[in-house]
Amino acid sequence: MLQYKHMTEEVTAPKRKVNINAIIITVAVITLALVFGTLLLIRSGIFHQPGKIIFQDTTTEENRDFANTNLTDLELKDDVTIGAISLTAKADNPNFILYNILLPVTDFYSTATDISSQDATNGTLVSIWDLNASQKLLSLNGNYFLNSFDKGAFFEYFTIEGKNPEDTQKVIDLLRRNIAAFPTKDKVLTLAQTGVTALSRRMNTRLDTVKDAKYFSEKIADYLSSFDLTHTSNESSFSNLANGSNICSKPAMIDVLTDIGLDIVELTGNHNQDCGDVDAIATIDQYHNLGMQTFGGGITATDAAIPLEINAKGNNITLLGYNLSTGGYTLDNTPGANFYTEEKAQKDIAAAKERGDFIIVDIQYYECNEYVDTQENTICDAADSSAGDQVKFFRSLIDMGANVVVGTAAHQPQTYELYHGGEIYYGLGNLFFDQSAWPGTTRSLVLEHYFWQGNLLQTRITPTVYDENFQTELMDAAATASFLERLVKVRPAE
Repeated sequence: MLQYKHMTEEVTAPKRKVNINAIIITVAVITLALVFGTLLLIRSGIFHQPGKIIFQDTTTEENRDFANTNLTDLELKDDVTIGAISLTAKADNPNFILYNILLPVTDFYSTATDISSQDATNGTLVSIWDLNASQKLLSLNGNYFLNSFDKGAFFEYFTIEGKNPEDTQKVIDLLRRNIAAFPTKDKVLTLAQTGVTALSRRMNTRLDTVKDAKYFSEKIADYLSSFDLTHTSNESSFSNLANGSNICSKPAMIDVLTDIGLDIVELTGNHNQDCGDVDAIATIDQYHNLGMQTFGGGITATDAAIPLEINAKGNNITLLGYNLSTGGYTLDNTPGANFYTEEKAQKDIAAAKERGDFIIVDIQYYECNEYVDTQENTICDAADSSAGDQVKFFRSLIDMGANVVVGTAAHQPQTYELYHGGEIYYGLGNLFFDQSAWPGTTRSLVLEHYFWQGNLLQTRITPTVYDENFQTELMDAAATASFLERLVKVRPAE
């Protein structure tokens, strides 16, 4: 019998062959997907999109046109945002770019001096580039721009923001490069013109009591010495013969002039020889030894006729001074004032115009002598004189080509006007003198001239006053407005 052997066989699945190439491809695809996805997400590599300029709503169409014009072909890695902001004080932020300064102005003849920032936005604002002397610049919130340069205006800025510091700086540099330089304290020349100075008569007597001549200037010295250049028309020479009745100054009175920081002495007056030629010459020498410049008079007629040319802070100014008064001039080799003739004035003004200078003409004109008792007298406020047609004469100097004409003989302030593009100040009054009996003769006008790039930006009028103590000081705001309104009312008809 056949027996069968039962046999059990283990059956196993065949081994799968690993495809290395497929794995490599899969890994590569995933890696590339991750890389390109990341690049797409961050806009880098082949998916990079150049940055662009984005303007905030605060920017005007003019802002955008300016930026687009000056940022042509600019390559940025990331977006840069440009905004605009207006501030009433200069900002100290490296990402702010000053592109304009708006100033509050009013009519030339207005007696207003200050305006609030809120009212200014509803009034007249002009760009610094459009400011000129035919307008009157106002203080803003008590700050006068041409004195501070960091307040007193609306400062308009571009604001620059970006993720990439290099992009941000690139935009800042390009915009700044195309914005003109603004006026600054080291670029604007300030010149204060003052009226009659005659440290004499009763002032000599008072000096014997107070001992220190700076007594007379102590209330105004800081103000007048703050200007780059300070001028006065000094009619009184220094002499040991000075007393309580003559128009000569005791030698110690020179301290008044140095105390106010005097730089320029006008010599057109008719009293500089009152104590003799020797003292007049010595006084002129003393001015020069102290570093003061003189014009409108001299030790001879030739010397007296030399104009004063000022070249400072990029400004060229010629000061011309003439005497057309009751005496005090020289026609020879003796000291005295520069005698006026029309031919001489025409020649001097033409020469200054040829140099391209700004021209200021100072005139010692016939005085208006109308002193009535001790009451206010407004007769001399008007530009008139019993000795001649003051208006016609002063205007003729503008017609010759002068930019500013100033009367420096009047012992009380007179009116002022704009005429054919020039400024005329018919009389500045007494800065220092002993005439205290009449209210008019205790006052004066200080003309604060501000020059920039050869142009007169402004002439600001600041009145002064003194009393029986002969201590000159600034008139307060209320008195200033009232007094200027009085002078403006009698300005000549156009």
